[in-house]
Amino acid sequence: MDSSRERLTKTAKKIHFELTSVLKIALLVVVDAGLIWFILQLLTNGFLPIAIVFIIILLFNTYVFLAPKAYPLRWMAIGLSALLLFSIFPIIYTTYVAFTNYGDGHLLSRTQAINQIQAETYLPEEGKAFEWIAYRSDVGEYMLWIKDAEGKALLVRQTDADYDEHILEVVPGESGIGELDEQGAPTTIDGFSRLNRIQAATDTNLTKVKFGEPEKTVQVRSPQEAAELLPRYHYDEEEDSFTDQLTGTVYFAKQGTYTSQQGRTLAPGFRAGVGISNFVNFLTNPALRGPLALILAWNFSFAFLSVFLTFSLGLAISILYGDPNFRGKKILRSLLIIPYTIPSLITILIWRGILNENVGIVNTVLRNLFNFAPAWTTNHWWARAAILLVNLWLGYPYFMLVTSGALQSIPSDIYEAAEVDGAKGWNVFWHITLPLLLVSVGPLLIASFIFNFNNFNLIYVFIGGGPPIPGASTRAGYTDILISYVYNLAFEGGRGVNYGFASAISIVIFILIAIMSLIQFRFTNMWEEVSENV
Repeated sequence: MDSSRERLTKTAKKIHFELTSVLKIALLVVVDAGLIWFILQLLTNGFLPIAIVFIIILLFNTYVFLAPKAYPLRWMAIGLSALLLFSIFPIIYTTYVAFTNYGDGHLLSRTQAINQIQAETYLPEEGKAFEWIAYRSDVGEYMLWIKDAEGKALLVRQTDADYDEHILEVVPGESGIGELDEQGAPTTIDGFSRLNRIQAATDTNLTKVKFGEPEKTVQVRSPQEAAELLPRYHYDEEEDSFTDQLTGTVYFAKQGTYTSQQGRTLAPGFRAGVGISNFVNFLTNPALRGPLALILAWNFSFAFLSVFLTFSLGLAISILYGDPNFRGKKILRSLLIIPYTIPSLITILIWRGILNENVGIVNTVLRNLFNFAPAWTTNHWWARAAILLVNLWLGYPYFMLVTSGALQSIPSDIYEAAEVDGAKGWNVFWHITLPLLLVSVGPLLIASFIFNFNNFNLIYVFIGGGPPIPGASTRAGYTDILISYVYNLAFEGGRGVNYGFASAISIVIFILIAIMSLIQFRFTNMWEEVSENV
């Protein structure tokens, strides 16, 4: 009896295992099919880099869920895939873009750019222009009624359609042609609907269709005119060049743009590698060197002053409330933490209203009391002061909390020994409190410096980097830091976006932050040595 139960139990477990395996494989097939479809869409639309990432994810997950040896990785598969997609790939792709001309005018691949240039047409001297009316069938085929300057009218069918005759005489009753209107155009054609001007103007496919005989086609080029157009540019694959059929000018590919010897260019360009030219441009271009020098100097000054001011105020409050005889310190400390609990975006917007030059409460009070109102947004010195003021309000609660805990961790017997030796006031603070405090708080100071070095939200939300720097060749402001300047170049440049240049600056920022991180370790070791001598 017991052996029968054991056999039934084993059989049930086996069936359960097999069903689980089948369901697992079925789910994997469904997920893989969806990923394959998505990858094909990416490849069709020219997004090769991101398609490669999804191919890696597809192969990795398929291997992990099918190979018994990879069983431990199943619990991390989704996390590792997300890490690759959202962390590793952006870093690699940003590095790649930094060495390209990717930006406005160079957003397409070479194939897409060639196709667009080849699609451009012109009307030769012997070509004719026509009035036109379009007809469309239920299956999406088109027919065009055209009339030349001499009044001769014809019906022309799509060049790529399978018809014995592509050009028809406009004769009512023949080939399904109905009665003619006052212009001589058929009011009806069997199997086709006549398009009015609004329908024809909104039909984006109509201008792409060629009508008539293959050797002499007609194309719609405006709401009023169709013409015997020819391709303007002839592409030579061997030479990788375009020849202008109208002027005879030859254009060769040069760093992503087809350029003639006279310096004329064809649009659009295409993505191409430009080596280290973006970095060279960043370091040597006189037009960029001016604003970049100002922005870089302000970036370091802003980060340093922000850390110094917030740490100083937070520490002063911690020391003040550390006095056991101070009354009501718990309530006051709770109130002082409020700026830290409110989302920074809301706080920045509130401060932007408070410091409004015309109706802000600060300028209103100053104007009434002293007949003076700072230009918080139009004068670059006052704008920088406003930025530091808002950041002080946002940052001091953090250091107040950090230093409060750090001060309590300093042994009281050290202070007692110092008092016995006659040390008082500032001597105790400079030689005992601050060195011991920096041992635990020092790394946080450098981390705060790095955070403020890239504090994009404050700069962008409060003032957008303004006021603008006069004469700057790119969009740049006196309160811009490197990260906001990169954003302007990539997304809000008045002269077009330049993702390649912005990516190059991003790499420079990364290198600067890496250097700061190394300095952090160096100072951490130094503060530990100082604490040992206290």
